[in-house]
Amino acid sequence: MARAREGMSGAADATGRGKAPLGALRPLVPFAARYRGRILAALISLIAASGATLVVPVAIRRVIDHGFSPEGQVFINSYFLALLGVVAVLAVSSAGRYYSVVTLGERVVADLRSAVFARLTSLDPTFFDKSQSGEIVSRLTADATQVKAVFGVSISILLRNLFLFVGAVVMMVWTSPGLSILVLAAIPLIVFPLIVSGRGVRRRSRAAQDRLADASAYAAEAVGAIRTMQAFGMGRTTAERFAAASENAYGAARASITARALLTGVAIFLISASVVGVMWYGAKGVLAGTTSAGQLSQFVLYAVFGASALGQLSEVYGELAQAAGAAERLGEILATEPVIQSPKTPTPLPSPARGALSFENVRFRYPTRPEHAALDGVSLTVAPGERVALVGPSGAGKTTVLQLLLRFYDPDEGAVRLDGVRLPEADLDALRARLSLVPQDPVVFSGTVTENIRYGRPEASDAQIEEAARLANADGFVRALPQGYATLLGERGTTLSGGQRQRIAIARAILKDAPVLLLDEATSALDAESERAVQTALDRLMQGRTTLVIAHRLATIRAADRILVFDGGRIVEEGTHESLLAEGRLYAQLASLQFTDAFDESARARDPGPKVAAE
Repeated sequence: MARAREGMSGAADATGRGKAPLGALRPLVPFAARYRGRILAALISLIAASGATLVVPVAIRRVIDHGFSPEGQVFINSYFLALLGVVAVLAVSSAGRYYSVVTLGERVVADLRSAVFARLTSLDPTFFDKSQSGEIVSRLTADATQVKAVFGVSISILLRNLFLFVGAVVMMVWTSPGLSILVLAAIPLIVFPLIVSGRGVRRRSRAAQDRLADASAYAAEAVGAIRTMQAFGMGRTTAERFAAASENAYGAARASITARALLTGVAIFLISASVVGVMWYGAKGVLAGTTSAGQLSQFVLYAVFGASALGQLSEVYGELAQAAGAAERLGEILATEPVIQSPKTPTPLPSPARGALSFENVRFRYPTRPEHAALDGVSLTVAPGERVALVGPSGAGKTTVLQLLLRFYDPDEGAVRLDGVRLPEADLDALRARLSLVPQDPVVFSGTVTENIRYGRPEASDAQIEEAARLANADGFVRALPQGYATLLGERGTTLSGGQRQRIAIARAILKDAPVLLLDEATSALDAESERAVQTALDRLMQGRTTLVIAHRLATIRAADRILVFDGGRIVEEGTHESLLAEGRLYAQLASLQFTDAFDESARARDPGPKVAAE
């Protein structure tokens, strides 16, 4: 789990870790600044509501000092009528403040969530190699939800009480400068503990969010492998591990809540004690005749307003410090820059596309395995329209060739070219538009059949989608589904067989109609009947396209114009099926071990290589 967070540790410094607790909320400011109109409406409502609230003590002072005398009876009705008007202004402005601030918070968090997801879609596999999908999803959901709750409601409470506190202090000074000195002297004693303890709240909140993300990541992984888990009878063990992860999340959350509770308790005591002290001192002034009862009442009300506002601020400060941990985690993603990007001035790829590929002395090591050379001095050329099969033992570097062509990574040394243009010099979207991948484990989304095939070309018509499915040998089984092309396939296409999922992926590649086709063991996990249907679809797909195919099945390999044999990150053999068998080296060994089930009797009679053992 810690490995997932290491992937974003470099970005953490950019988000303000170690600064004031609310510094981590700074990434939210640009999102809020887009809506200046709503901010202005909220400020006007806040000023009106605060002003209406601060007028009340003045009216009460006049009622006490003048309204209870015989000559003051005339003013009673006007005073209370004015108070009714004040209350009306307070109600309308408070409703406006709440609406403006809360909708602003909802809008900001929606934009934030979209921006985080957009950034995730732009990051290269290096980032995801060091992260867990469940932990990332936790940031998008749990962290964003916490920020939304605080940014919507708590910011509204924060601004209201901040305005009220400042206004109350100003009015206290105007009412009685002497009493105000006592109140103002206590403020540093109240605020300082809030600042100090707020940092602890943020730190503990960050730890709580990390533990929650760990539990979410484990749950996502377990649910995604539910059949494997049940098949191995690991249900109870998995549940116990998740319970342990949840307990860790609870422990971290409890530590955060404890810090907030202490913060709130200390703030309430200090604030209440200061009000009590002011009332005691003011009461002595009334008895001495230096202060009127109305003046003391007015001052005490302002003191209560200020104390109440400061108490609310202490609670909101704790909530904002807690949200700062969540905002920090989201800010880390926003601050992460993709390693693989398009150049500022890309070199245009030739048009029309030819599909010529070349590797020039390419060396590459995966960032997560720097001690192992995935490719070690690989050089190859593929002519337009040529079919080249990549063969070799697992870990030999075959899939890495496809990864570099798709520019999921850049080589450490050497150059990879498409139609003569070095890949880092081309626009990334333009490059990938000319490549079409059919992976060994095809990705099928939870939408309809139509939506899955249209993924290859979003603007395609229904007729084009159905034609692609027909060419992929998928139209028959698709029409047999309950709603045909409108059938929902479930998460990861679990309602389809392996062969059906593969044909959906092939239809997607046919629809994309890219000049270069990359096949990564597209038939290796299929039964004979499904393989026959998929192979027929692949033969149609490969016509007129430059094709690199990683395969272990003889039928696919023998159809290639050329075979490249990889071992230890190098090309160790090159030729046709017959010539490589005749050499009797690695390819012939692989043929005897892995291709035996595909040999027929006539092939055995023709092959001059080592005798193939019967299965």
